[in-house]
Amino acid sequence: MTTAIVLFAIAALGGLVMALMRFGGRELPPLGLALLHGLLAAAGLVALIVALVGHGYTVVTIIALLGFVGAALGGFYLFSLHMKKQALPIPTMLVHGGFAVVSFVILLVGVYVLRP
Repeated sequence: MTTAIVLFAIAALGGLVMALMRFGGRELPPLGLALLHGLLAAAGLVALIVALVGHGYTVVTIIALLGFVGAALGGFYLFSLHMKKQALPIPTMLVHGGFAVVSFVILLVGVYVLRP
């Protein structure tokens, strides 16, 4: 579970950097940063699934997983716009990031506060 948490945390830093770029007026972040962000988040999602299957899960950790899946869907959409060289819509970015942040907090609570 720690691996998933670390991967999500690093991905979140990349997401924050890209969001700040967008808020600063840049329509698209560097492609390499977008790819790294997505790969780290995807690796976190896989690590989370492996941990839940291998070590058990709770309702809280499943809710976090579902939230991360929602964030991933938003990320795929944003990446598709990036590939078309279209400006990333700030409201969509906020929803994507919101799903990820809320899911991350729920995961932390499920792992470190509400230990089974």
